[in-house]
Amino acid sequence: MPGAGGTQRLTRAVGKAIATEMVLLGRELSGRDAEAHGLANRCVPSERVLPVAIELGRALARQAPGAVRTAKRAIAQAFEQSLHGALLEERRAFLALLASENGREGVAAFLEKRKPVWRG
Repeated sequence: MPGAGGTQRLTRAVGKAIATEMVLLGRELSGRDAEAHGLANRCVPSERVLPVAIELGRALARQAPGAVRTAKRAIAQAFEQSLHGALLEERRAFLALLASENGREGVAAFLEKRKPVWRG
């Protein structure tokens, strides 16, 4: 039996039927099945794994670091509280980011039709 919340998180992610097979029978999902059930954001041929990972990493590195950290935290906590509470927390985080140096840079870059220069 999984520990550390594995039965609960997996069931919420893939549904009761798939989670039951995975936990009780040790079913492993293929890359395509993991993608289909929302456990992976994409499935690529093995020879494309590294180039795609590098491409994703570069795209992520072009984003505002604080916004990435804050969005990751909000997504990770999405099911940890009520929708109302999560929306309030998201609004608080958004306004704090908007008031930050990178938030001001993002608005200025948008208005000036240029790429932003993120700090931090």
